[in-house]
Amino acid sequence: MMASDSYLSIKEPAKAEFTEQRSRFIAFAWPVTGSDQVKPLLDSIQKEYYDARHICYAYMIGAQRDEWRANDNGEPSGTAGKPILGQINSAELSDILIAVVRYFGGVKLGTSGLIQAYKFAAQSVIENACKIEKFVTDKVEVYFRYNMTAYVMRFLKELDIQNFVQDYGSFEKCENVYECKIEVNVRLTLLEQFKEKISNLINVVGTKDIII
Repeated sequence: MMASDSYLSIKEPAKAEFTEQRSRFIAFAWPVTGSDQVKPLLDSIQKEYYDARHICYAYMIGAQRDEWRANDNGEPSGTAGKPILGQINSAELSDILIAVVRYFGGVKLGTSGLIQAYKFAAQSVIENACKIEKFVTDKVEVYFRYNMTAYVMRFLKELDIQNFVQDYGSFEKCENVYECKIEVNVRLTLLEQFKEKISNLINVVGTKDIII
């Protein structure tokens, strides 16, 4: 069971291919984090498979899985984009784009045949993809004096936070100047614990040495 601040996606692009009554289906899956990434990926596939009869797709974006689209690209309505999206939903994935290239083989598959073919294409490429768990985060900035570095690094380690950006310079915050700043993307389920721990540290050393 996943936590309330996590969801499934794919780690890297994947591909699957099969033939149904001489029609060739080539399915691609990509990790995406915004709809602005969709068109360039589709353009690259359309350029490579310029002679294909159809390139149908669906995508789902966001932790809440509330940004999506399905496109039949000339296939009968509901026979391509919808079954592709259905497989994304069945796998409970998000931040994913799936496109299926079809080369018509001369035999009409009919409505039910098309639905099953696009469903199988999407299912196959999902099975070939490496699944990952992604987390909903909130960015927190921590400012501190240089001599507090060891304390800050220690509490980041205690919370198993490994991904952060550290910067050195001169940062003015609440009428104090700090030499260091870190930007941390904290999981929502750990946010209160993070703030509590950093507040405890602030209570010990004082706001002149560290502040959020």
